[in-house]
Amino acid sequence: MSTEQPPLSALQHTAVQALSRAVPVLDQVGKRFAEAGHEIALVGGTVRDTLLGRLGSDLDFTTSARPDEIEACLSGWVDARWDMGRDFGTIGASVGAWRMEITTYRADAYAAHSRKPEVSFGHTLAGDLQRRDFTVNAMALRMPELELVDPFGGRADLAGALLRTPTTPEESFGDDPLRMMRAARLCAQLGFDVGEGAVTAMREMAGRLAIVSAERVRDELSKLMLAPEPRRGLTLLVDTGLAALVLPELPALQLEVDEHHRHKDVYEHTLTVVDQAITLEDRLPAGGPDFVTRFAALMHDIGKPRTRRFTDDGAVTFHHHDVVGSKMTRIRMKALRFSNDEIDAVAQLVELHLRFHGYGSGEWTDSAVRRYVRDAGDHLDQLHVLTRADCTTRNARKAERLRRSYDDLEERIARLAEQEELESMRPDLDGRQIMQTLGIAPGPAVGQAYHFLLERRMDEGPLGEERARAELLDWWSRHPR
Repeated sequence: MSTEQPPLSALQHTAVQALSRAVPVLDQVGKRFAEAGHEIALVGGTVRDTLLGRLGSDLDFTTSARPDEIEACLSGWVDARWDMGRDFGTIGASVGAWRMEITTYRADAYAAHSRKPEVSFGHTLAGDLQRRDFTVNAMALRMPELELVDPFGGRADLAGALLRTPTTPEESFGDDPLRMMRAARLCAQLGFDVGEGAVTAMREMAGRLAIVSAERVRDELSKLMLAPEPRRGLTLLVDTGLAALVLPELPALQLEVDEHHRHKDVYEHTLTVVDQAITLEDRLPAGGPDFVTRFAALMHDIGKPRTRRFTDDGAVTFHHHDVVGSKMTRIRMKALRFSNDEIDAVAQLVELHLRFHGYGSGEWTDSAVRRYVRDAGDHLDQLHVLTRADCTTRNARKAERLRRSYDDLEERIARLAEQEELESMRPDLDGRQIMQTLGIAPGPAVGQAYHFLLERRMDEGPLGEERARAELLDWWSRHPR
């Protein structure tokens, strides 16, 4: 391990100086810990991003101080402090807009069959850096002098856009198998490639990921999907066999021929849909990146392998792959411990992604348009993006026809929304009015009546209270009791 540091490039020197000016808390942190006799250094992704000119508002430090000593150094200075990571040696704090996580030198690793790392505190900065995932994250700026410490060639790898491990890949991935997932995530975030040795180790050690908790895998997958280039990370997961463990539905798509022969397989089509969904995120009210839209794009065709059928003339069909895919999506996302809201949203979009193709050139009735809006609910804008992204035909005339048809559908939705308060999509009578009109108490019949009026609202648009009461009474007179 070399400790000689080549001089910073002019741009990197400027970046470090800009960091010092932009983050006045660095000087305070350095002085407080030095006066208490502790070493402290800015470390990891914070240093990497500084040298790339991408500094955020989160600052990560490593120190020789133990958690109690870290708290003593921060006492009376920070705006807020938290210690949820105390068992792992981490104390968090905020000063103004800056959030800090300060962690005791670490030397922990996974036992052979453990799902959690064994926490072990280290004693030196060099030892702490050696245990980190990749060389570009194994650099530090020693406080308070802002001296760059780069014992593993992280700057050279930054310049080469390359991910390598400080130790052998086998040792690094053995210490924490989640680092294999992190390699894919960083590829997607930074646009980097992974070193050949690390890729080989990922293929050979993919099965080791099974000991990592579903929550940690989920978090890396979510970050990957929200990165600028998810395709890079997803491709690496598939090529190394990691996806077969984490998201087996994705590599399974490589076996399926696209029925329109627009791509060599449904897998390539899926990655293209993800790319196109990202380019369309500016259509969403909150913009992007949007996890629900992107993950729905990734999962929208996973039902195809289970629904593939061949017709007598040799054509292939995937009837009902939308419904099957929605159910598969729920199962996979539950296994990865996603929230119920995320699961419901993504599964709903997967189930609805084909609905538009019955629209034709505008043959839908207003009732059908209302049902489309009702079924999409709060995710209508995301469904718009997904449906548009799912058009990957190379036939320019067909693509333009589909685009115009969807433009027309969106315009009809906007007109109906303006005329009918389409977003609220409620019956003309509420539950209290239903009970009053029918003279009944709360019970299943109220829900049945509500559903009847909602269906009439879908079919006819707003009825008005008088007509709604008349139709409700007529329905009730024929309702079996």
